[in-house]
Amino acid sequence: MLISDTIYFDHNASTPPDASVVEEMLPFFAESFANPHSVDHALGWRAARAIERASMRIAALFGCDADEVIFTSGATEANNLAVLGTLGGTTGDRRRIITTAIEHKSVLSIGRVLEAQGCCVDFATVDREGRIDDLKLKEMLDDDVLLVSFAAVNSEIGTLQPIAEISEHVAAVGALLHIDAAQAPLAMSVYGLLDLCDFASVSAHKMYGPQGVGALLVRRESQRHLAPVIHGGGQQNGLRSGTLPLALCAGFGKAAELLGDEHDQRRAREALAGVRNLLFETLKSEVPGLVLNGPSLSGARHPGNLNVRLPGCEAQDILTLVQPHLAASTGSACASGIPEPSHVLTGIGQSRTEAAAGLRFGVGRYSTPDQARQAATMIGDAIRSFASESLAE
Repeated sequence: MLISDTIYFDHNASTPPDASVVEEMLPFFAESFANPHSVDHALGWRAARAIERASMRIAALFGCDADEVIFTSGATEANNLAVLGTLGGTTGDRRRIITTAIEHKSVLSIGRVLEAQGCCVDFATVDREGRIDDLKLKEMLDDDVLLVSFAAVNSEIGTLQPIAEISEHVAAVGALLHIDAAQAPLAMSVYGLLDLCDFASVSAHKMYGPQGVGALLVRRESQRHLAPVIHGGGQQNGLRSGTLPLALCAGFGKAAELLGDEHDQRRAREALAGVRNLLFETLKSEVPGLVLNGPSLSGARHPGNLNVRLPGCEAQDILTLVQPHLAASTGSACASGIPEPSHVLTGIGQSRTEAAAGLRFGVGRYSTPDQARQAATMIGDAIRSFASESLAE
């Protein structure tokens, strides 16, 4: 699936589009290119049917209805629509938002915008594994809470959150619940997710679909609580204006269809975990003092996610040494071009030095045991080389 000899272990950042997804999209680039919102001719009708088919495929994966699928440019836009749209679409005295310190930056950045608009943003407690303490969250909830927003699966340390428990607590106080489900389709069963929340953000390129398209799943009865953040022609129930990218939506739908069989997905998750576990065991033999970040590998964790702390060095230095042969990531964010240690790792209590040593691997459906062994050996060799150079200095 790759056009180089690079071992690609960064699937939490982006998955390669499946070959059948690419095949599904191609006709819409060259042949069926009409605007799906053109209602006056047959080519527009055909394009609209393709959008409807894509919506139905996505809805089938999540166990919701097609008109509850609102296409966006990705999960970042979907997160913005869910949080900002809730504030704009709800009247009353509820002005408090609850999230956590380990969320995606598209949620944390919105929090600062909300505070500037007079909202109060509170942060729920997470433990050293990144798991939300649902009982402490329950104590935070009151009738002034408008929205609770969190990721079903953390993108850096793979933590799966107790969604059902949180959903029950949030519903008890009449607040709305938004789940960032970008990482969820490959980590857990997502069928019926919208039964547990009001809004769920999804991204196609996290599930072997194309980049540049996602969706906010909006429960039908919750759509009245949502105001658009992009204004125009009033497409998609008036919640997100703009001409839909026909090819990308079709590819998204195909990717969802490929994930539709739960039995096959259980086997796929088991295969992911097998390669991931082999990678960790081989890394431990190559790198004495290696520390696992996040939940145990047998616990509530994304089966393809591995995050480790390297001893005595910064992860970025080691990644530089293994280029271009291995693609992994530090999980860090950049603000104004200045690299910062992972806010997720510091958010679960690590020091900045410890967080800077964090290295994230994301294995995928095309990853192999041989690649896991090779990647671990590369990291071990790079750390030994780095240590030798440091001693020489």
